[in-house]
Amino acid sequence: MPTIAAETDGDDTAQDPAGGAMSTLEVVAGIVWNPAAEHVLLALRKPGQHQGDRWEFPGGKVEPGETLDAALVRELGEELDIVPTAFVPRCTLVHAYPDKRVRLHFMDVTRFDGTPAGREGQTLRWAALSELGSLTFPEANRSVVDALISERSSRREDRSR
Repeated sequence: MPTIAAETDGDDTAQDPAGGAMSTLEVVAGIVWNPAAEHVLLALRKPGQHQGDRWEFPGGKVEPGETLDAALVRELGEELDIVPTAFVPRCTLVHAYPDKRVRLHFMDVTRFDGTPAGREGQTLRWAALSELGSLTFPEANRSVVDALISERSSRREDRSR
C-alpha cells in the first residue's frame, strides 16, 4: 500500500501546543465508489467536530487490537448502515494538525451491501470526481483528493487516445 508522508518526521508522537507529546490517532477511511466508479460517497462533518463543516471520506478511529479491515467494516456499518464486501487499500498518510496527529488508512470500497444513510445525522452526497476540487475537505485529505482528481484526468486522456 502506498504511503504518503504529510508533515511527519517518522515519529509516532508530536508536540502539543503546551509542550507535551501527542500520540498518533489511527483512522480508517473508506473511499466508497458507486457501481459505475464515477462518484464517491462523502459525508459532511458536523460544525462542532474537529475540521467541522468539511466533506470527508467516511470512517473513523481504529480500536486497539482491531485490524484495518475490521475497523472499516465496523465504521461504515455504524456511520452509513452499509457492509463493504469488496475493498482494497489505497494509501496511508500521516498528518499533523496543531492539536492532533492522525495516521489515515484510505481504502477503496468498490462493492457494498445496503443503502448508505447518515446514521449519525451527517449529510451524505455522491460526488463526481470532477466536483472534488470545488469542495472543502480536512487538510489531511487533500493529497488523496488531488490523487483522485489526477486519476480522473488520466482516465479521460486514456479514453481520448
